[in-house]
Amino acid sequence: MSFREAHRMCDYAELVVLVEGPTEQRFVKQLLAPYLADKRVYLAPVILHKPGQKGGDVKFSRAQNDIERHLKQRADTWITLLVDYYGIKPDWPGYAKSKRLTNHKQKWQVMCKATAETVQNLFPAQNPQERFIPYVSMHETEALYFSEPDCLAEHLGVRRQRVDAILKECGEPENINDRPDTAPSRRLQQLSRRFKKTTTGIAIAEQIGIDKMRAACPLFDRWVGKMETLAGGSHGAA
Repeated sequence: MSFREAHRMCDYAELVVLVEGPTEQRFVKQLLAPYLADKRVYLAPVILHKPGQKGGDVKFSRAQNDIERHLKQRADTWITLLVDYYGIKPDWPGYAKSKRLTNHKQKWQVMCKATAETVQNLFPAQNPQERFIPYVSMHETEALYFSEPDCLAEHLGVRRQRVDAILKECGEPENINDRPDTAPSRRLQQLSRRFKKTTTGIAIAEQIGIDKMRAACPLFDRWVGKMETLAGGSHGAA
């Protein structure tokens, strides 16, 4: 019996989420995990390991070790990622090709497809084609906070028009780009000095909620949609 067939008979799924740092870890623990637990999908966020450091420095060589470890640790779990496109290192599969593109959705597709293919080639015995779900945030997790302009403006103590101006410029939250002065987290810090990733940011996210983020951010929605079908269902790579 295959991994997919076996899990169709289960009424729950366990998923290890390899995250970039403390912000993403709290986002998964406080928002995504309760949301998906209602669908019997149970998440365990784990910060990508680097000796003496937690968070940042998102190299594939670093992620690869954790992906391998968790694929081999248990044969009955899924593995996924929550890392930001902004700041990701050039060794990441698909990086060079993505940098030649201008459309953020095409960049995302290239990164996810290349990541899935690389993991499948590296660890074929661990069945990653069925157990690994690639995901890269476009362009940072903080982009999701632009899903509800009223809530964001209220928390930051700024006029909504300032948030609207960013969205008008970029079109949608996931297209807020990855330059050092215009990445989502940089824009939030420019809007208000009170913004802090692991405190203000998570409070904003909790008030907005996953459903509104999904409605405004189609790439995030696709990722969550795949995860929520794992319990007794099927899934596929991006």
